[in-house]
Amino acid sequence: MQDAGKKIKALFLCTGNSCRSQMAEAWAMVLLADIIEPYSAGTAPKGLDPLAIDAMIEAGVDISSQRSKSVDDFKGIPFDLVVTVCSTADENCPVFPGAKKRIHAPFDDPPRLAKGAKTHEEALTQYRRVRDEIREFIERLPEIIGTNK
Repeated sequence: MQDAGKKIKALFLCTGNSCRSQMAEAWAMVLLADIIEPYSAGTAPKGLDPLAIDAMIEAGVDISSQRSKSVDDFKGIPFDLVVTVCSTADENCPVFPGAKKRIHAPFDDPPRLAKGAKTHEEALTQYRRVRDEIREFIERLPEIIGTNK
């Protein structure tokens, strides 16, 4: 999938581009910067989730300067890989001509899971779990797509 010396252009796609796809983009930037050029977008972007920022900062990754982007912002970019991280985005994923591979890697929606939380800490627990699951997925991504790191 990867040409020698060329990074894989990977798009992490979710509905709101507020949490899961932002985390995936950031983890790819931190963990796989030598082989992946990561992007993230949403089918209906709605702004960066403050609890996602908190959860990532806790793990040593600051995403506070990232912003929600629309999938339309990336039309014309020749992605090698498109990863949908929620079922709604998978069902509504536009076609990216030239994308060599598309993967659906669904993760639970932290805001939905945290809806009944009574405290910030209780809500953050849900974000931490999903954050860590996304990190594990990103760490395995080279193996999943058949690229050696």
